Amino acid sequence: MTESEFTLMTDAIFKRIEQCIDASGTDIESNMNGPVLELEFEDGSKIIINRHMPNQEIWLAAKSGGFHYKMLDGEWHSQRDGSELFSKLSELIQLGTGRRIIF
Repeated sequence: MTESEFTLMTDAIFKRIEQCIDASGTDIESNMNGPVLELEFEDGSKIIINRHMPNQEIWLAAKSGGFHYKMLDGEWHSQRDGSELFSKLSELIQLGTGRRIIF
């Protein structure tokens, strides 16, 4: 995948995440700053999602740890535990809010 294709794909993913959070009615503040999307919870904790251009990965960081997602067979999978990006994000949001968001 070219750099521009990766950028377009990750921009669409960040937009999808923001739209789902906005539609969920949860008290999560989303803030996009360049290639970084921050999700801040009511208690001040955050989930940070960013694109890592050199490896063409999406990185996700939360209290519970960091995960690097790479496109494999049409889905973003963790290099560490095999989890899928949107499933892991839903799980982490549920830990922070008590509510599950489906992306």
